[in-house]
Amino acid sequence: MRTALLQSSGRPGSTVENLKVLDEAAGRAAAAGAGLLVAPEMFLTGYAIGDEIGRLAEPADGDCADAIAETATRHGLAIAYGYPEQAGDAVFNSAQLISAGGTRLANYRKTHLFGCFERDHFTPGEQPVVQAEIGGLRVGILICYDVEFPENVRAHALAGTDLLVVPTAQMHPFQFVAESMIPVRAFENQMYVAYVNRVGREGEFEFVGLSTLAGPDGVARTRAGRAEELVLADVDPAFLAASREANPYLRDRRPGLYGPLV
Repeated sequence: MRTALLQSSGRPGSTVENLKVLDEAAGRAAAAGAGLLVAPEMFLTGYAIGDEIGRLAEPADGDCADAIAETATRHGLAIAYGYPEQAGDAVFNSAQLISAGGTRLANYRKTHLFGCFERDHFTPGEQPVVQAEIGGLRVGILICYDVEFPENVRAHALAGTDLLVVPTAQMHPFQFVAESMIPVRAFENQMYVAYVNRVGREGEFEFVGLSTLAGPDGVARTRAGRAEELVLADVDPAFLAASREANPYLRDRRPGLYGPLV
């Protein structure tokens, strides 16, 4: 499945403009044969928007979700995107996956909040593994800081995730996560990982770009630079199956020894 990574910070504070950016990217991705488009963390509203997060947050089935479903249907590809989710009195840092037919397939709430900014504005999620099926692949979702905890990615590996999509807002000076950690996570868990970042300065943060799709051999299939960019790469089920057969990590685990870890 060809997968498109939209490296962009959109237009912080404007869901209307960000929906337009997403629609334009979906058109380009579909024209290039993509079956899935992944946008960054908090793409729908912007990340560093302070108390505007609460004002712009909406339910998983809100108006913006309907608009993105229409975009997905019109262009014929699935879309994963980050947004602030309103659920009762709580606001979650969430990512939603919508099918090429406009169906909401999965909604994930970030479980590991990063820094005072996120802890001040969001409630942490409690469901570590969220998955859906797209094009014969089992697609899982994490958000940014979540992927830096090896337990999270291993949980997805044990649950059979083939492609892990990670909308992110990775900032300076932590670019080594995109450059080094993501390929290692893909290799040690025998999966593809699509890590899709914001870019440029936003409030107090400088996002580093470097979005990548890494394969189960630890090799980046594509890597963006430091500017707004749409990059594409293929997720190959046959290569994944062969890699899993050749690599013994998951088979050689000894869970009985790992109790002290928790």
